[in-house]
This record gives sequence, structure tokens and C-alpha cells, in this order.
Amino acid sequence: MRLAVKVLLGWFALFGLGIGLWQAAFPASFHADFPGWGHSWVSPDGPYNEHLVRDVGLGNLAVGTVALVALLTGVVWVARAVGLAVVVLDLPHQLYHQVHVSVLPTTTDQVLQSASLTATSLAAVALLVLTLRLPAAVPPAAPRADSRTPVPTRS
Repeated sequence: MRLAVKVLLGWFALFGLGIGLWQAAFPASFHADFPGWGHSWVSPDGPYNEHLVRDVGLGNLAVGTVALVALLTGVVWVARAVGLAVVVLDLPHQLYHQVHVSVLPTTTDQVLQSASLTATSLAAVALLVLTLRLPAAVPPAAPRADSRTPVPTRS
């Protein structure tokens, strides 16, 4: 597997597991404090909903887990699934936030959120494109009924 694919899988594993754990285990903290460092990008967009934040976190944990499996096993089909899953997850997520970017309190937050979501979406597309260019292992063919291999007979 190419280094770029491994780096992207590592990023999505780290991000999915790290952010997903924060969302699933400490949803109120995630709602109030994400992304951290004195910024809050989730709470300005609506009231706290523990169920929603935990469910999104569990989805991120699932994507992160599959990304880790792809990274550790090197199975191209699994890496492709990660790329596709992240594209399906992140492009609509980015679109939503681009349409609603004005809820953030400062221009700095608006620019930082837009840039981080764009980078994540581009990384997802890159992972999908790169994995589609990799050869996938073909499972061994089953023996054909008309093969020339002699069939043992009873004596």
C-alpha cells in the first residue's frame, strides 16, 4: 500500500477514534468545547442533545476502527471502504457547515472551521481516489468442474 494511503488511513483512524471517543464518552464537553483551544464550534449551532452527540461519536469511532483495520492489514478493499465512508460522511457535513458558517462568533472561527472541513473533505476524496488506483488482491479461483485434475476413485 502506498505511503500516502497509509498516512491518510492513519489520520482517519486517529481522528475517528480520538474525536469519536470524546463525543461518545464526554458529549457535553464536546458540545461546549470542540475544537478546543478557546474555540467552540458546536454549541453556537443549537442546543445540546446528548443522544445526537453520542451517536455521531459512535459513527466516528466506527470509521476510525475500520481505518485502523485497513492500516494494520493493508487490505485495499477495506481502505477503499474507509475512503468511501469518509466521503459520504464528510462532504455533506462540510456543506451543512458552509451554509451555516455565520452561526460562529468570529471570522477567525468561520475561516478555521471552513479550512479544517475542506482539508478533511479533500483528504477523504484523495483517499478514495488513491485506493481506487491500487490493485486489489483477487481471491483464488475455485477449481473448475472440467479441470484436468484426476478425481480419485475407490478401488
